[in-house]
Amino acid sequence: MNHKNYYIIDFDSTFTQVEALDELARISLNKHPDKEAIFKKIEDYTNLAMEGKLSFSESLAKRVQLLEANEDHLKQLITRLKKKVSASFSRNAAFFKKHADEVLIVSGGFKEFITPVVSQYHIKKENIYANTFVTTGDGNIIDYDHANPLSEEGGKVKLMRQLELKGDLYGIGDGYSDYQLRESGLIKKFYAFTENIARESIVSKADHITPSFDEFLYVNNLPRAISYPKNRILCLVIGDIPKESIALLKRDGFSIRHKTSFEEKYVADVGMILLADGEKIEQEKLERAVKLKTIGYLGSAKNKFSFQTCTNMGIVVFDDPKSNPRSASFIPKRLADFMNKGTTYMSGNFPNLQLPAIDKSHRLIHIHKNVPGIMAQINTIFAKHDINIVGQFLMTNASVGYAITDINTEYDKQLFKSLKKIENTIKFRVLY
Repeated sequence: MNHKNYYIIDFDSTFTQVEALDELARISLNKHPDKEAIFKKIEDYTNLAMEGKLSFSESLAKRVQLLEANEDHLKQLITRLKKKVSASFSRNAAFFKKHADEVLIVSGGFKEFITPVVSQYHIKKENIYANTFVTTGDGNIIDYDHANPLSEEGGKVKLMRQLELKGDLYGIGDGYSDYQLRESGLIKKFYAFTENIARESIVSKADHITPSFDEFLYVNNLPRAISYPKNRILCLVIGDIPKESIALLKRDGFSIRHKTSFEEKYVADVGMILLADGEKIEQEKLERAVKLKTIGYLGSAKNKFSFQTCTNMGIVVFDDPKSNPRSASFIPKRLADFMNKGTTYMSGNFPNLQLPAIDKSHRLIHIHKNVPGIMAQINTIFAKHDINIVGQFLMTNASVGYAITDINTEYDKQLFKSLKKIENTIKFRVLY
C-alpha cells in the first residue's frame, strides 16, 4: 500500500490574495453611511482571530452580524475572488489536477464563495471543508451553521481529527488556526504562506516560511510551473534607485536587498543586480559573481563595469545610454522579462530575442561561445533522450550564441547534466 501525503490549504489570504469576508463587506455595505467604520471593525476582528488574540468563533459571529449581505452580493464576491487567486497558486493549476485526491481546502470561510473559486483548479468539491451561511427565503444572510466544527475555536483541529486521514499531512496557511494544526500534532509540517501577508506571530512558529506556493512545491520536490522559486533569486539593488523600480521587482517575487554598495557577502549568491546611474562594479567582484544572470543599469553603463566580462560569463546587461525618463520602469521590466521568459530584447551585450511564454512546456536556456557545431550537439542530446521539441530559437553575435528550446513536460533529468557538459557552454538554466 502506497504511503499518501495530504496537502491542507487555507483559503483566505492564502489561496486568494484577500480575506473574503472583508471583500464581501465592501460589496454589501457599499452604500452604507458608516461603511468605513464598519469595514474597520470587520478587518480588526479578522486580524485578531488570525493572530490568535480573539477566538475564531467570536470573530466569525461578529463579522457575519456586520455584513448585511445577501445572495446577490455573494455572486459579485465570487466574480471578484476569481480574479484575486494568489499568483503562485494560479500558475500551478497542473499540480492540483495531478494531486486532486490529496489536496484539501480547509477554511473558516464559507463554501458558498470558496467552492466556485477553487473548483476551477481541479479541486474536488468533496475535499472542500468550510462553513455555510444560513439565509432567509428572500436570500438575506442572517447567520451560519453553528454545528459545523469550522465555526468553532480550534475548528480545523476538530475537523481533521474527525477525518482521520492516513498519511503525512502538510498544512499551508497564513493564520493562527493553520498553526493550531501543527501545535496539535495532526500535521507533519506547517508552512507559513507569506505571499499576501506575513503575520510575525505566525511566521515565528512555522516549520518553513513559504513566500509562494512555488517555494512549497520546490522544497517538497513536487511538480511545479517554474523550475526555481523567484523568492530564492537574490536581486541586489544598489544606490539611489526609484521606489517604482524596486516595487516592480518586488511585485514579481524576487528577493530584494537594497544597499549603497556591492557588499562582499552578496557576491557569491547574487542572481540579479539593478544599479543607479553613477554606480560601478569592481572587476574582481564581477568575476566572482558566478550566479549572476543579469544586470540592469539606470543610465549609460559604459565604463561602469566590463561588458566583455559579462558576455564571457553569460550575464545579460540592460542599460539606457540615453538616460530616458522611462528607464525607472523600463530597465526593471527588462530584467524581469529575461528572468521569466529568457527575453534579451534591448540588451546591450546579447543577441536580441523576444519570445512569449509557452504553456505546457519547459523552457531551457543555453548560453555558449559562438563556435560551430553547438546546436548540432544540443539537438543530438535531445534526440538521445527522446525529447519532443515544441520550439527552438538561436541568436548569435560575435562572442556568444543564445539558444532557447521549449520542450514537452516529460524529460529525464540526466538531460540537463548532458547539456551542461557540452564544450564551450557558458551558462545553462531552466526557466519553467
